Amino acid sequence: MSKKGRNKGEKPEALIVALQAANEDLRTKLTDIQIELHQEKSKVSKLEREKTQEAKRIRELEQRKHTVLVTELKAKLHEEKMKELQAVRENLIKQHEQEMSRTVKLRDGEIQRLKSALCALRDGSSDKVRTALTIEAREEARKLFDAERLKLLQEIADLKTAKKQVDEALSNMIQADKIKAGDLRSEHQSHQEAISKIKWESERDIRRLMDEIKAKDRIIFSLEKELETQTGYVQKLQLQKEALDEQLFLVKEAECNMSSPKREIPGRAGDGSEHCGSPDLRRNQKRIAELNATIRKLEDRNTLLGDERNELLKRVRETEKQCKPLLERNKCLAKRNDELMVSLQRMEEKLKAVTKENSEMREKITSHPPLKKLKSLNDLDQANEEQETEFLKLQVIEQQNIIDELTRDREKLIRRRKHRRSSKPIKRPVLDPFIGYDEDSMDSETSSMASFRTDRTPATPDDDLDEVTAEESELRFRQLTKEYQALQRAYALLQEQTGGIIDAEREAKAQEQLQAEVLRYKAKIEDLEATLAQKGQVGIRLLIEKQEAENHRLQQELQDARDQNELLEFRNLELEVRK
Repeated sequence: MSKKGRNKGEKPEALIVALQAANEDLRTKLTDIQIELHQEKSKVSKLEREKTQEAKRIRELEQRKHTVLVTELKAKLHEEKMKELQAVRENLIKQHEQEMSRTVKLRDGEIQRLKSALCALRDGSSDKVRTALTIEAREEARKLFDAERLKLLQEIADLKTAKKQVDEALSNMIQADKIKAGDLRSEHQSHQEAISKIKWESERDIRRLMDEIKAKDRIIFSLEKELETQTGYVQKLQLQKEALDEQLFLVKEAECNMSSPKREIPGRAGDGSEHCGSPDLRRNQKRIAELNATIRKLEDRNTLLGDERNELLKRVRETEKQCKPLLERNKCLAKRNDELMVSLQRMEEKLKAVTKENSEMREKITSHPPLKKLKSLNDLDQANEEQETEFLKLQVIEQQNIIDELTRDREKLIRRRKHRRSSKPIKRPVLDPFIGYDEDSMDSETSSMASFRTDRTPATPDDDLDEVTAEESELRFRQLTKEYQALQRAYALLQEQTGGIIDAEREAKAQEQLQAEVLRYKAKIEDLEATLAQKGQVGIRLLIEKQEAENHRLQQELQDARDQNELLEFRNLELEVRK
């Protein structure tokens, strides 16, 4: 019994030691993989730095090469031009020297001829000498003219040929420059292509390395998960093995107890033990086989559940990514609702102020006694009439300012509604009901939804409130228009009463101004009424309907999210129960 207990105690200890060794090996492998990952990350960063430095060096080298080539080309062009200029100078100097020698010879011949002519003049008669001199002078002048003409023609021909040569040289130089520029451009393009290719290759290598790093991270994560599952599975197997060892120990003890009292009668005892012990052994063997089969099934089930759990975690991450923009959109909608509430409160305050001003104006109008039609013009004081006219003008100006403010507020509301219509709502993706469940992500989602509900103040404008404010604004606007028309009528009556005192010209000017103002105000009132009738009610109703639809849609989405949440919780509980 003691030996069996020792063997039973030694086996789980050996298993635990083996499992600890396997865990240590896995931990060392994990540390090695993490070190390799860190080294690869440092290598990637070094490669990126080296590639950037190489690209910079290549650019600098190309720039230096281009600058050197440009300087060499400039130096060559300068040298060629200087050589051409020196050759032209030498040719011109030679031509000048030849011309000078010719002119010197000609002048020497003329001097000798003149000397001979002088001698002849001294010797002979004057008439003959004169005729001879004139003939000689004419002939010499003709010869000189012909010679100069020939020289000039020759110089023109030489200059033409030189010009042609220079033009040809220039065209050749221009073509050579163009060819060199094309070569430089092609080289530059090739260098740029090489740089872009190097960049593309470096980016591809970086992406590949990043993908490898991500794959290794995933492998590490999966290895950690496998390690956790293996440890849990090993613990379960240890427990099952201990239970099986206990059952085997009990079976062996039962066999020993059954065989020990019947040792005195060997023949019969052996037969009885064979008959009695064989069914128990068979049962135990069957049970052991069944337990082994259940262990294998549990192992297979555990692997399948691990795969399902990984897939569920992936789906949960995808759902988190999909829910983030929706939460941001909910926050934006809450902010917009708050802004609309503030703007509506401002509009209500403005309308209250306008109603107060109207009531004050009514009180002022009622406080003044009504004007009586006078039979005589002397009974009316001119100063009082002017004061009343000024008072009515001030009232008209105040009413005009109020109408302008209302029109501005109406235009602002219309612009805001148009802006809201232009921003269409983003469609929320429908989630799969059998997606993996992550408690942290779903708790954050539910908390954000709850914050979206609680952030809304109780003074937020509902649909009924929007309808009431729209109707009140329209009624107040109509009351203002009626009061304005009543003021205009009172002003017209006062003008009729004071018609005889005021001068004709002044009265005509005042009537024209008043008529123009009345027409302008009537046009404004008609425009405002038309805009209110067309845009105001329709816009408010459309806005209310859109808000109702959005609220209904958001409620449906929240309900769907809750249902999916409950399904995921139920699925997770089922998986935990199966494990």
